[in-house]
This record gives sequence, C-alpha cells and structure tokens, in this order.
Amino acid sequence: MNIAIIGAGFTGLAAGYYLSKSGHHVTIYEKDSKPGGLAVGFSRPEWDWTLEEHYHHWFANDLSVLNLAKEINYPVLLRRPKTSVLIANSSYQLDSPYHVLTFPELPVVDRVRMAGVLGILRYNPFWKPLERFHTHTALRKFMGNAAYQLLWEPQLKNKFGSYYQDISLAWFWARIKKRTPKLAYPEGGYLRFAEAITAEIKRRGGEVRFGVTVEEIKSRKKPSVKTAHSRSAKEYDAVIVTVPSPLFTRLAPDLPGNYVKDLKRIKGLGAMNLILRLKEQFMADGTYWLSICDHGSPVLAVVEHTNFMSKHHYNNEHLVYVGNYLSPEDKRYSMNAKEILGLYDGHLRKINRRYKKNIIGVELFKAPFAQPIIETNYSRLIPPLHTPLKGVYLANIQQVYPWDRGTNYSVELGKRAADAILSDTNY
Repeated sequence: MNIAIIGAGFTGLAAGYYLSKSGHHVTIYEKDSKPGGLAVGFSRPEWDWTLEEHYHHWFANDLSVLNLAKEINYPVLLRRPKTSVLIANSSYQLDSPYHVLTFPELPVVDRVRMAGVLGILRYNPFWKPLERFHTHTALRKFMGNAAYQLLWEPQLKNKFGSYYQDISLAWFWARIKKRTPKLAYPEGGYLRFAEAITAEIKRRGGEVRFGVTVEEIKSRKKPSVKTAHSRSAKEYDAVIVTVPSPLFTRLAPDLPGNYVKDLKRIKGLGAMNLILRLKEQFMADGTYWLSICDHGSPVLAVVEHTNFMSKHHYNNEHLVYVGNYLSPEDKRYSMNAKEILGLYDGHLRKINRRYKKNIIGVELFKAPFAQPIIETNYSRLIPPLHTPLKGVYLANIQQVYPWDRGTNYSVELGKRAADAILSDTNY
C-alpha cells in the first residue's frame, strides 16, 4: 500500500515506522524543518545535545516508546531526579509516600488522608467509573479542604485556568497511576531520537518530506493530499492525519458538519515555555521539577533540565524551563521573551534571587495546541480513528485518553492507527 501521513511528530513517526516495517510505502509530510512535533528540539553550536522546546521526559513504565527505542537500538538513560512543590516561598520534596507522610505543612491526619487517596488511585486499575466525577470536588471531599487548598487547587488553577473545576477525576487518576520515581530520557535529546526513527523509515523505503505544507485532504474513490508545492493532489491508499483537530477541519473541507461540530466540542490549551540559559544552578537543592502551589502565580512549573541530564552536554550551561498552559486569548501568548521574563521575575526571585546575574540567554517557545481539557465523561467525546472520509484516519492528541498527553502515548496511538489500516485492508 501507498500511505500518506500528515505530521512528523511521534504519532506520525510511529505510524510510519510500523507501516514501513510491514512492507508498505509511507510518505510523511511535515511543515517544519525537523521531526518531533511538540517534542521538537533545538541546539546551540557549543552544545553536544539538543534540547526540547517544551520540557519532556518518560516514565520508567512508558513501554510503548521505550520498546520502540529498544527496537531501533536507540540508547535511553534512566535517572531518579528530585520532584518538589513550592509553597509560600519554600520548597518541599514531595515525590514518595515517605515525603507525603512527613510533609510539615499539613497536620498528620491530613497527610494520612492524602496518602490514602493517592495510594487508592495508584493501585486502582479502573479509570472508567472515575470519569464522571470532578477532580476539584473529589479531592476536596476525600483529601480534606486543607490539603486540597494548599496543594491541589493552585496546581489545577495554574494548569487549567478557568477550566480547573471541569477536569475529570480520570485525568488525575492517570497522573498518579503512571508516575514513577525514575524517569527516562533519550540520549542526545528527543530530536536525535526522532531523527533516528526518520532514518529507519527511510531505510525501509519511506519518504519524509520536511518544509512541506499540506493544503487540502479529500477523498473520492481514494483519499488524496494536495500540498503547497504541488499543482495537483496525489492519491493514496490511506491517509493518517496527526495534526490537531482544528487544523484537520480546515484541511478537509468535505468533512460533514456534525463531525466538525463534535471535534470542536473538545477544548484545549496552548503551551508556552520560557527557557533560561544560566551560568549557575537555579535550584541549588537539585530539584528537577518544581510545581508551583501559590494561588495566582503566573507560573505553572519550573523544570531544571540540567538537574536531570548533565550540564556537560550543554557546554556547562544550566537550562531551566518556566512553563505554562494558556488559552489562545491569554495576553501572555502575545508577549515576547523579554516581556514574559519581566512578568515572571518576581516569582523566580523567590526561588533564586540572584538568577538574573547568571543569564546567558533566554528562549521563548509557544505551541497553540498542547493540552486537551479533559472534562467529565471525556470518553464520549473522543473522535474515532476512522473519519467520515473514506481511507482517512485521525490520530492526534485529543485521542490520548485516559492517559495524559506525551510521546509514549503518541507512539502508542501511531501504532494503533497503523494497525487499523492493516486490519481494514486485510494486510
């Protein structure tokens, strides 16, 4: 079969890899100059490794992507970094049952209640009954108001903004269920890993066309793809679309109105990451991930990548993400790096009051579609892999559920899309 894939993120790359491995010819179209999607990386001349525009890591149980790495003999590093929370200008390690039970900012009874709820969620294998409950209501009820208001409500607000009370308990379950103390990272960075998968696809006869924008997808007897570089559309036996749903609806004008309406029911947020390049360590206690638990904070999390991976790969620079999820209407989404740093400065000084003296450079990256709003009964909203257009399949971030978005589930989804095509065509 001759199959087109729109997008060279990890969903598209995984689909392309497994289809080409099965002996089919794939053509991947990517408007960017590099593979990786939301995990795309960049570099500086002095660095040995690339760095992701938006922070990424794998959990030790992310088997879909880890098995893919193993299959193509790509090296993966395993580390146990420190995870903490910031409350009232103080940082507390909170990444194990021991640290939960000894957390000094809550009375003993509240710590025990919180540990009990987290334990039940972690070892409960059933997510479906949970999706009809709100995280906001359930955590307040079962953990107690003190724990909820101190730790969980500010994190929900900082992540989801005005949607924070709409989030399903199934989403929170997935966050707790999948978390592991050890984290994994592809040697050299995600871009190098994506390039290795790209090379495997090409080795099997596939094509990956970078810098090519798809303008239209149609389906008559066969699905077809028209690009900005072609005068006419090219037919394929199947097309996998991995771009966000709003973009898909613009590319495919023949989609039925009801289907488009259903896709638009799923709301989402964009991602914005300010990256600080520093001469000295930002979080001197070695924390890799710091969740901000202050109400009204303009910052969701501070992630010091070089407290996870060695600074020696980056010319001894200390690299720090200051991350947020934002609605497209948020004023911060239109601000530049200097303006964003000015907005965040007072909050960053609470962590390290001297950090500005160590700045080598500042980078700002934005992605318009990064986090679906996982509301109650989200499973009823998930679009199927099969679209109303014959031979056209949709596989994007909105279908990663109940798990949270991430490259592991992108790989899993890409394989599912490849398997669906092979099943439908009896290959």
